[in-house]
Amino acid sequence: MAIWNDTDIPMGYLLTFRTYGSWLHGDRRGSIDRFHNRYGAPYLGPSQIRQTHDQRLLKGEPLLLQAEQRQSVESAVREVCEHRCWVLHALNVRTNHVHVVLTIGTGNPGRALNDLKAYTTRRMRRDGLWKEQHSPWADRGSKRYLWSERSLVLASDYVVNSQGDDLPKFE
Repeated sequence: MAIWNDTDIPMGYLLTFRTYGSWLHGDRRGSIDRFHNRYGAPYLGPSQIRQTHDQRLLKGEPLLLQAEQRQSVESAVREVCEHRCWVLHALNVRTNHVHVVLTIGTGNPGRALNDLKAYTTRRMRRDGLWKEQHSPWADRGSKRYLWSERSLVLASDYVVNSQGDDLPKFE
């Protein structure tokens, strides 16, 4: 097995996107804003003032995905990967975020992230599971480049095995 990809095209990406309003700036877990979005930059610290400010800007209630919504999102991710001929290595739809490990060849990871969010939104609306005018997703998302087979395997393992307990399929 090759240890390193010696081209300038990543072997894959770990893409993560959060549900609307579920992790605001100022949260105790830390956050990244547009002014601190650099590789290796520390998270912004907790700030009740910042969190309260961001809560007031919300267009609706924060979203936690229910079982039917999670299934709808999972189906849409699989559909867009098949439609775009992307290789889906790992997928985990949680209540407040989605992790996807995929290979997109020379595709743009930002576009892939946007496609995933658009397909999942359309699918939830089609399934009658999202009726709001605004997106069910937070702006932007995380795009981690995976340059080696090892990083692809580790990211996939993280997505599948390190997200906590399995979520129930019923509700």
